[in-house]
Amino acid sequence: MSKKRSGGGLSTTQQAAKFLGVSVLSGAVLAGIALPAVGALGLAAKGSVESFDELPANLKTPPLSQRTTILDAKGGTIATVYSRDRTVVELKDISPYMQKAIVAIEDSRFYQHGAVDLKGVLRALNQNAQSGGVAQGASTLTQQYVKNVFVEEAGDDPTKVAQATQQTIGRKIRELKYAIQVEEELGKHKILENYLNITFFGQQAYGVEAAAQRYFSTSAKDLTLAQSALLAGIVQSPSRYDPVNDEAEAIKRRNVVLQRMAEVGDISRAEAAKAQKEKLGLKVSKPRNGCITAVDGAGFYCDYVRSVFLTDPVFGKTKEERAKIWNQGGLTIKTTLDPQAQDSVQASLKDHVYKTDKVAAAATLVEPGTGKIVAMGQSKPYGTNAKQHETVINYSVNYSMGGSNFGFPTGSTFKPFVAAAALEEGRPADQEYSSPYQMEYPSPVQTCDSKPWVNLNGEKLENESESERGPFRLRKAMELSVNTYFVQMISDIGLCPVVNMTNKLQVVQGNGDKLPEVPAIALGSKGISPLTMASAYAAFASRGMYCTPVAIESITQKVGQKKKSLEVPKSTCSRAMSENTADTINQLLKGVVDSGTGKAAGLSDRENAGKTGTTDSRKNAWFVGYTPNLSGAVWVGSATQKVEMRRIYIGGQYNELVFGGRVPGPIWKDAMTGALAGKDAPGFNYVEIPEHNTPKPGDGNGNGNGNGNGDGNNGDSNGNGNNGGTGDGGAFPNPTISIPENLFQGNNGNGGRRG
Repeated sequence: MSKKRSGGGLSTTQQAAKFLGVSVLSGAVLAGIALPAVGALGLAAKGSVESFDELPANLKTPPLSQRTTILDAKGGTIATVYSRDRTVVELKDISPYMQKAIVAIEDSRFYQHGAVDLKGVLRALNQNAQSGGVAQGASTLTQQYVKNVFVEEAGDDPTKVAQATQQTIGRKIRELKYAIQVEEELGKHKILENYLNITFFGQQAYGVEAAAQRYFSTSAKDLTLAQSALLAGIVQSPSRYDPVNDEAEAIKRRNVVLQRMAEVGDISRAEAAKAQKEKLGLKVSKPRNGCITAVDGAGFYCDYVRSVFLTDPVFGKTKEERAKIWNQGGLTIKTTLDPQAQDSVQASLKDHVYKTDKVAAAATLVEPGTGKIVAMGQSKPYGTNAKQHETVINYSVNYSMGGSNFGFPTGSTFKPFVAAAALEEGRPADQEYSSPYQMEYPSPVQTCDSKPWVNLNGEKLENESESERGPFRLRKAMELSVNTYFVQMISDIGLCPVVNMTNKLQVVQGNGDKLPEVPAIALGSKGISPLTMASAYAAFASRGMYCTPVAIESITQKVGQKKKSLEVPKSTCSRAMSENTADTINQLLKGVVDSGTGKAAGLSDRENAGKTGTTDSRKNAWFVGYTPNLSGAVWVGSATQKVEMRRIYIGGQYNELVFGGRVPGPIWKDAMTGALAGKDAPGFNYVEIPEHNTPKPGDGNGNGNGNGNGDGNNGDSNGNGNNGGTGDGGAFPNPTISIPENLFQGNNGNGGRRG
């Protein structure tokens, strides 16, 4: 004996039998649309029956896409993103008025019929026969729900959406069979709940909760009678009855819904008449979607989190799998972003570099020992409006993660990597080299393979100032950033130890390529991102332990009313150098901020260390520094690499020449000061470095304008000159080698997409 469903109606078998019987009698009765003649579509009743029988028995319902919320480390909302703006709610959290309104206008016999309303079908058949076309449909609420499931499954694929909505017999047969199944398995109340959560209400609002928020800035459970009638009326044609764009048409439609509610006895005629006199009373909340909604300048951080999700295999083996989860949404992503640090970074950038300036600045802060990215910002706002100087290029990260070109040449901030490699090779902390003012690149220089680098063309490099003449030992060479010293150091130890060190620190070019084995890398000729530099310097702070950067702490996903945790990428920490090497680098870089080129960047309330860098033609200026518990990198320059920072206003201040200690240094100082306010101030592990050099007249300190930080001229693997750097102080001579025109792919002046 066939069973009946809760809520009345026929069993599955009885419904199918009646459906098939009516189909034979009428020529075609097809789920929600009663067609005037089968012959017009070239399909006989027999074919319809066979198609019906061959369909799979179960409707696979995809999880409803919902909004995703991105949180900072303290639980505050950074941004909301979604493929479809939807928040799934239970029926008990939807106003009874809303439930009655949607049933009254869409399927008033919903609780009396089964999956197909036979009376409605016959009525539609009669009307369509009289009109000679499809004048009236007969879809039940259940059938509409099934159609919406197909549309949801199609996602944003226009071809699949068209297939899910096309007016064909095949689709209607499939829709009906699944509607029968849904009625059998779910019952009326659950079908109504699902329908109200899946249907589209216009204005980018999917589901009744999003619609209530969009049009009235309220929740679905608090919708009034008039509000409910308005939303129910929109469903038939969200564009035609859009109350935002056509108030008169929306009121007319709302009043039709109210009248219908009175006719079926859901409300009294007096209640309907009163509600019909009400104004629309819209209180529209504009759709706010994506990283453009991020607070505190965290749009670039938000975009980085999205990039991590879409590229990391932990979220799916293929990019399609990862994109599907992201678009499905319903995620709550807790990040490592520290709101205090982020506020400090943004405030510092705003104070020192204006969005209207010819150049931009980017800053990233990373926690040593954990790899947590605690702040990421830049002077150009996140967005697509070039007139407002906005950009979606994230200058802090690699190209693959939305970064600019291939990173930016780092200048002398690369030199600590060379020093760390030499110390690991057993060179003493007081290593001395002749360090002349000018010299040819040493040749040959051993590489990791059997083929040494050779200076074929006799390329030369020089220090920032003629006063910088050796001999120098490591401490003073680091403080003054003596170019010839570090090139001689590379010649001494070979290129392979330096490459091995940067590999352990995961220092790669902005395009993901490893650094070339040429002596010029000592002078920072290759483009690297601020995040990469901040993470590498964090290894010095954590006594030699390098930790891969991470931005996500945890993710929970809501599927329907259930929540589950997703696996997230973890920081991987490994030893990049010995503790003694790291401690020694810390002492060397303390000298840079105490009395060297980075003195203007030094923090006054805690131990800190860092290094300045300025590249050839002053197109890039850097400061990368750290305390034992926070590392940060600041870059200033033009994303197009076309602006030479000479005689230039930045942040309202005139700069005759820009160098690492002049603009990036103060940005770093202010950002770090605010980020670390109220936090512990641990010290570095002290190591003794023998003192041999004493400043002598003309060694780079004599002019009172700061110390030289020359990055010199570089040679490529063929001995040809590459990008070199200029100084961070001293006499500021004009550089002799320029960046080749093809070193960078062009961006437009406002930081537009990579070209």
